[in-house]
Amino acid sequence: MVPLSQQKNPPARGQWPISPDTVLNSRIHSIDISLEPADNERLAELCGQFDDNLHQLEQRLGVEINSRGNDFRIIGESAAVQRAGSILEGLYAETGKGSLSPEKIHLFLQETAAGKQGAGEKIVRAVGTEDVPVIHTPGRPITPRGVNQTHYLQHILKHDLNFGIGPAGTGKTYLAVACAVQALEQDKVSRLVLVRPAVEAGERLGFLPGDMTQKVDPYLRPLYDALYEMLGLDRVAKLIERNVIEIAPLAFMRGRSLNDAFIILDEGQNTTVEQMKMFLTRIGFGSTAVVTGDITQVDLPKQTQSGLRQVTDVLSDQQGISFTFFTSQDVVRHPLVQRIISAYESHDRGDKS
Repeated sequence: MVPLSQQKNPPARGQWPISPDTVLNSRIHSIDISLEPADNERLAELCGQFDDNLHQLEQRLGVEINSRGNDFRIIGESAAVQRAGSILEGLYAETGKGSLSPEKIHLFLQETAAGKQGAGEKIVRAVGTEDVPVIHTPGRPITPRGVNQTHYLQHILKHDLNFGIGPAGTGKTYLAVACAVQALEQDKVSRLVLVRPAVEAGERLGFLPGDMTQKVDPYLRPLYDALYEMLGLDRVAKLIERNVIEIAPLAFMRGRSLNDAFIILDEGQNTTVEQMKMFLTRIGFGSTAVVTGDITQVDLPKQTQSGLRQVTDVLSDQQGISFTFFTSQDVVRHPLVQRIISAYESHDRGDKS
């Protein structure tokens, strides 16, 4: 940040919509920053049409942002103001790489853990640092967004059995598929096994039309979407045809031993205790397994205990097994999704607010 007092041509104080001198509440502060280099196209990209991007930042960060050219005044509580200034500078740097969209701004805020930093802290983006893994897929390199995603990837690359537990939209399944694709591309495994409990059909799939892959397809769509993005539609189809990528309902895993494979069990909250034990004992030599799920969205009958809930107690102290717990703050979808999840969490806790 460049204080206005150090700038060659700072704007006159009277030109600002709000002057710090008019702020009477001692908790309210303001800072002035100047974004360099001054580039009208990049500044327009930063602000957005009708200043929509600035309004998004104001709502998310709880501040007021006033702009004149490349000079910005941020008004609000001290910690929020410092945080907003750092984020504004980071987003301006992003405009040099491409256009900004509301989605990109939301993901940037998530990636930089907005709201969790102390006053005056600079935002240090993790991408590219030595301790943050970068997953390489044919589609594009994939980097984690935020602390929990970073830990999740580190765990998967280090341990043979991993659990990713948390609400929808936190990247659990997507990152697991990315690690699986990288392992396949690097010949660390010979096949991918994608498993999901088909509880909506009671795991009695015989009445559905088509072969086994076609019967289970609707339940594995999130996994397919990630594979298509990383490997391409044609290659995924060929790998499935060659059985390098295997689609299997959980009920058909009994009795198997999976060696030299990367195994993903999605929607693990919909496994029974017996099914979870059965699945975990399928893991063979040279294999990595990832179990994902959201224990707040169990579709099992009311009197049936979720295997994912129980396994957190049974295996929590075992070596070689990792657990990563995500929260609503890790959601990388539309910000409304984050607020919905937080509201449900608050309701489940019985909060009056």
